Amino acid sequence: MHGKTISVAAVSAAVGFNIHKGKSKILPYNTACTNSITIDGEDLEDLTFTYLGSTIDEHGGSDADVKARIGKARVAYLQLKNIWNSKQLSTNTKVGIFNTNVKTVLLYGAETWRTTKGIIQKIQVFINSCLRKILQIRWPDTIGNNVLWERTNQIPVEEEIRKKHWKWIGHTLRKAPNCVIRQALTWNRQGWIKEMWETKEYITLKNGDRH
Repeated sequence: MHGKTISVAAVSAAVGFNIHKGKSKILPYNTACTNSITIDGEDLEDLTFTYLGSTIDEHGGSDADVKARIGKARVAYLQLKNIWNSKQLSTNTKVGIFNTNVKTVLLYGAETWRTTKGIIQKIQVFINSCLRKILQIRWPDTIGNNVLWERTNQIPVEEEIRKKHWKWIGHTLRKAPNCVIRQALTWNRQGWIKEMWETKEYITLKNGDRH
């Protein structure tokens, strides 16, 4: 990457363009190499950025994005405190508002998340906590998760994310063969056996991409 950056800088300079080192940022994505990238002896800044609402970091997973989503959803939930405490609104109405105003914020971009058991647990804990507060169930009163979901007409978030995965992959595979998104999904790296990739992808989706 450093060599390519130097080449770009050299070609740019040859035609009269100079790269602004202060405005140039880099994101090493899912790589074992941690060497700095420099231009004219000046290190370029590493960063984490948000692209189309999703947090992209150097680790290549979904942990940072999920953490950000939970934070945004928590803010959305707290902004509706008067709704949750209202005596005039029914539980069904409150849950409907939760689904449209909080849960949509929480699960934005979940179609492409690479979920783990830890990620699923964090998301589910947040949802369960919100629903219990909406139902005004506080310690020492307790109910099981299955009862909570039945009362609020919810399904486990793992199942919900899995459905989003399947919907997204179906939408992608219906695109034209020359579509960049479809090519990125079905690309077979040289040396890989196609059947192994397809089997792995099927098992991953079937199991909710848990690791």
